[in-house]
Amino acid sequence: MHRQRLAVTVLLTATLTGGLVPAAAAHDAHRPDPVQRQLSLLVERDGVPGALAYDGKVTRTLGVADIESGRPMVGAQGRFRLASNTKAFTAAAVMRLVVDGRIRLDDRAGTYVPQLAHHTITVRQLLKQTSGLPEYSALADWSRPGTPEDYLALALKEQPVFEAGTDWGYSNTNYLVLGMVIDTASGVGFRTYIDRTVVHPLRLDDTYWPAPGEFTLRGPHARNYGVHPARPDAGRVDVTELPGYEFGASGGLVSTPEDLNAFWDGLFGGRLLPGWAVGLMTRDTTDVGGRDVYPPGSRYGYGVASIPLSCGGSYWGHGGDLPGDSVGGGRATGGRGTVTVYTTTWAAEGDSLRHLQGAVDAALCAKRR
Repeated sequence: MHRQRLAVTVLLTATLTGGLVPAAAAHDAHRPDPVQRQLSLLVERDGVPGALAYDGKVTRTLGVADIESGRPMVGAQGRFRLASNTKAFTAAAVMRLVVDGRIRLDDRAGTYVPQLAHHTITVRQLLKQTSGLPEYSALADWSRPGTPEDYLALALKEQPVFEAGTDWGYSNTNYLVLGMVIDTASGVGFRTYIDRTVVHPLRLDDTYWPAPGEFTLRGPHARNYGVHPARPDAGRVDVTELPGYEFGASGGLVSTPEDLNAFWDGLFGGRLLPGWAVGLMTRDTTDVGGRDVYPPGSRYGYGVASIPLSCGGSYWGHGGDLPGDSVGGGRATGGRGTVTVYTTTWAAEGDSLRHLQGAVDAALCAKRR
């Protein structure tokens, strides 16, 4: 469930606690709900202000949506920033261009992005995170807007992390470039193209791209708390308002648990792409177990990753982190459904990561019990 931080230098150094509210999902008092137990660990032990798990039928919540007012945690229709889950949408759109014969996986990215004209990096390597492009997000000045060309130029000033195709290294720059590839190949811009080929066909009505200069979240949502990348000296603050437009094709979408689950079902259920295309996304993979946030046995494909389940099999999804939220989940193999787990602060390491992943595992394995 790899989720590269858009501001990799941000560290969360304190805990927030909020008043607890009853969970939205009822369960047998004599048989503790394993998903609710993981949410309890996140909120009561790890200091996450609010947490949610939505499995397509049941919404479980704990904590609060706002630590000042104490209002209850939002449900499955609450908006949140998808962060790096956006990459799966971008990858699906790239594969639609491949299916339609408008690009090829082994085309050089420089065919579509002039800044890479002298590089051998291919579209496939961008999708698989094997390009060696340095991470741009740690170099960007998030206090002012920039263009994809600006951000790519920052990365290209650095030495490659490795020679293209020789290793694996997660970098938001890969999906920044894929957005530029979509711009050129589609002729309509990546946001419009992803809407036309992914968002609208699946009727994800609560999923949207923030407009330029739009910092707030539309509709019902929880507040988010963390270290603001543009104001790190302020410590832990409310970071609900962020320059979402700037996060682009690597992390800019806003959605809901209901819509994200519907996306995973649509993608892996064959509603967006033919079977051979989805097969490529999930078969042409790299072993990433033990690297970053990935447990042993994990593999990364084209904008999606597989994570082993304790009950056997695995689930396919992505995940995402920002200073103020973490999102995990996906669709399990064997027809065991989908789940989205969301926290209102960064939960991408240590106990909080284990508990977030544990909530995903518990929800998907519950289908087998």
